[in-house]
Amino acid sequence: MATAHAEDLVLRDGRVLSGKLGIVTGLADIPKAADPEGGGPIPLIVFVDDELRRTFVPKRLIREIRPGSAEVLERYHLPQRVAAAGMTIASVGLPVRVTPFDEFGRRIFTLMTASGRLDVIQGITELTPRWLRVQGITHVWDMRMATTSLPRDVLERLLLGREKPDPEARKKAARFYIQMQRYEDALAQLQAILDDPSVSAEAKADLQSSFQVLKQLSARRILEELKFRRAAGQHRTVSTLLQQFPTEGVAGDILQEVREILEEYQKQGEQAEGLITRLRELVAQIDETALRKEAAEAVEEIAARLSPDTLPRLATFSQFAEDTTVPAEERVALAISGWYLGADRAIRRLLIGLSLRRVRDLILEYFAAQDALARNEVLQRILSEEGGAPNYLAYVLEGMEPPLPPPPPVPDKGDFFEVDLRLPGELPPTQYYVQLPPEYQPLRRYPAIVVLHGAEGDPRTEIDWWAGEVNEKGVRLGQAGRRGYIVVAPAWTAERQQKYQYSLREHLAVVEALRDALKRFSIDSDRVYLAGHFMGADAAWDIGLAHPSLWAGVIPISGRSDRFCALYWQNAALLPFYVVMGEFDGTIVADNARDLDRYFNHAYDTTAVEYRGRGRDGFSDEILRIFDWMERFRRQAAPPEFLVRTARIWDNFFWYVQVEDFPPAVIIDPASWPPANPVPMQIRGRLTQANTLFVQSGGGQTTVRLNPDLVDFEQRIALTVNGRRVDPREIRPSAETILEDARLYGDRQHPAWVNVVVGGRRPTR
Repeated sequence: MATAHAEDLVLRDGRVLSGKLGIVTGLADIPKAADPEGGGPIPLIVFVDDELRRTFVPKRLIREIRPGSAEVLERYHLPQRVAAAGMTIASVGLPVRVTPFDEFGRRIFTLMTASGRLDVIQGITELTPRWLRVQGITHVWDMRMATTSLPRDVLERLLLGREKPDPEARKKAARFYIQMQRYEDALAQLQAILDDPSVSAEAKADLQSSFQVLKQLSARRILEELKFRRAAGQHRTVSTLLQQFPTEGVAGDILQEVREILEEYQKQGEQAEGLITRLRELVAQIDETALRKEAAEAVEEIAARLSPDTLPRLATFSQFAEDTTVPAEERVALAISGWYLGADRAIRRLLIGLSLRRVRDLILEYFAAQDALARNEVLQRILSEEGGAPNYLAYVLEGMEPPLPPPPPVPDKGDFFEVDLRLPGELPPTQYYVQLPPEYQPLRRYPAIVVLHGAEGDPRTEIDWWAGEVNEKGVRLGQAGRRGYIVVAPAWTAERQQKYQYSLREHLAVVEALRDALKRFSIDSDRVYLAGHFMGADAAWDIGLAHPSLWAGVIPISGRSDRFCALYWQNAALLPFYVVMGEFDGTIVADNARDLDRYFNHAYDTTAVEYRGRGRDGFSDEILRIFDWMERFRRQAAPPEFLVRTARIWDNFFWYVQVEDFPPAVIIDPASWPPANPVPMQIRGRLTQANTLFVQSGGGQTTVRLNPDLVDFEQRIALTVNGRRVDPREIRPSAETILEDARLYGDRQHPAWVNVVVGGRRPTR
């Protein structure tokens, strides 16, 4: 393998990968090196080996390569009688049992083999702040784990030993903790030295400067964590903790930042209170009694829901709040219309502003209606409102609270919900589960992860992996809550299901759960990520490629790209992937290399991670890097060009195109796999210039769903579908289309304003 000294690989998305760099022509080449003479295929895949894992990315997605850090990591070598010969572990499935590491750094890893259960005794032989090396004592096996995966008490025992540690041991442990960025633990070690009566005063004095530096690092780390929480919308928590922020011995610049954030919160509170007071004064100046009463009700609603997240909706009003050249009624209109439409769309007509509020209430009625007749009655009332025009309605819909209520939360589980879900047709009903982040507010938009469990787990255990298990206080302390993510876990499998079946039932259980969740919870539809473990990862890979327009990214963990994934690989052109695998998980790396190499060689936004010496695993070690990756990606709601392939009749919607009546020759039944001569149908959408759109499909009926993300309805639209020019007069935005699209699909940020249906022709293969 071609490697070099440790370097930093800077990617276009801003991530920095540090370690030894290498290049390969394909994942299946490992450990074969690329030809240094340049013969054979051109290596287009770069990997970074950080001793824990290898991370692979397309060469064309690299921004720069720069010298790595010269930091020398603290290392502990633990004596173990490792096996140098004998039975070798080369393939590892899901463990039957894994005991905790004991005080000697040993554990028992029980796995199932063809001959039955096998107990492998392992021991930690090397420990660094980044990773630890675990080797087999009874069998030959070399694997790596993230040091953060060790419980704190176990790590401390390994660093300090069983006897009372001397000051030098504590100093080394402190340096180790500093490199882990666990500054509080490092401080505890230095404090123990300072409290030790056997340590000389001179030695303690020498430690004081280090102690003070650590206090600054610890305070800075706490402050950065609070900023992190603030960005996730956890304002009450942040404000409370800032007021309790430690001040003794903390540098002035850190305390100044703390004061500035507290002052900003105070300023926001005072601004909100002042704006509401001013609004009430302006409402009192409205002459017409009925108008004044309705405006006052709207203002009280705003007052009840004003928060740091919603305060920007009053930005336009705040600019004119004291402008006496603008009539009071118009200033009130700017506040009310800005609240429902967004500050940049605020208008000065109070009658329209109040109509927007009534439209919001009617939208709630529309979604609650049980049949088409009841919905039509509500629709007519919406159309009678000035605020019911499409260019108002769509933005009211986008900015309002979710139109369907969630069920009551599960008792004693915090903001955890079990939602019953009816599937279309005669499919049996199912459920999905939702965990909300702390301080969830329905008028704030949150990213979401749709997570698919494997055969060994269930939706609740998958939520535990992403959001943390519920502690004795009924709180989850995992990464999803810390980052402000909603976790949606569909019950997508049949009873005792052991393999993914690539079926309509499975697809609908996932897609319909997302659509229903979008209507009940405040999810940012441009930041929905699909993830899964094991069999759920197989499903995530396939469902992601089958419906690429739904997801901002796909994260298969210990999963395989199989069957339809090979036919649909080009659908990943606009869909980022983050794939996590174990080196010893059977043939998983080689099996996935077929499609991953295609992604890499075409410079698709793909990251593949291979953990050294690990088998079939949940890889909790990787969760921080996964969340960091997700933060960098948003869905393309209306790409200017796409080309996809499809071979199942339910894989029929892609961004703004939906196709019905597939030619029989392209349809592949998953139950009849493998197909004799598969030729998937191609669907293409292309925006050649402003308002000029071409759509090509092989279906008997093609629907093009247009909205302002794609075209400007104020200008002439040139649309050609399967060679047929559509009369521009047929392209008229409709309130009913907007409402029905949101009701059926749940995406309130990008609903269709116009559906253009063309019969089309079926081109020859």
